[in-house]
Amino acid sequence: MNLDHVFVCGNPALDFAATLRARRTARFEMFPTPDRLNAWYVESGLVDAVAPGRQADVEQATAVREAVYQLVTARRLGEEYDGAALTVVNNAARTPPAVPQLTPAGRWTQATPQEALSVVARQAIELLSGPDVPLLKECGNPACTRTYIDRSRGMRRQWCGMESCGNKIKAAAYRARKKTAPAPAG
Repeated sequence: MNLDHVFVCGNPALDFAATLRARRTARFEMFPTPDRLNAWYVESGLVDAVAPGRQADVEQATAVREAVYQLVTARRLGEEYDGAALTVVNNAARTPPAVPQLTPAGRWTQATPQEALSVVARQAIELLSGPDVPLLKECGNPACTRTYIDRSRGMRRQWCGMESCGNKIKAAAYRARKKTAPAPAG
């Protein structure tokens, strides 16, 4: 499985929730170590550097991730929020977030793992209380469980991303059509 982090959902909180891949089938964990979690924080662009983390930071981050996923799914389906999930996200958001600093080279944000997680939790709160809620969709690939923001014209987007899912599904559909097509008369 590819260990590269993917950012196709249109919001860092959604991309964070998507770091447990294929939730309904293979369940591939993208945060097996504190280093992989910190790599996600930096690759997401939310912070520039993260202090070394511990396994407890991974456990806290995965708890927040699962709570964000529950809340996003509930909002997308028009269901009530789970109280425990609300508590987990709100508690993470209460931690002061990473604070950007101005340096001679430009903006620089150094964070602890808790500060970086607070930034993610705050992004989730802004998303779920903001104008993009009606645009939340789940990827059309049955094996994918990413939720994304559909800003396409007419809200016709079907996949979290063409690279990650759309091309695979389209290629499989094409192969299936070719297999069932009658042989040309000749």
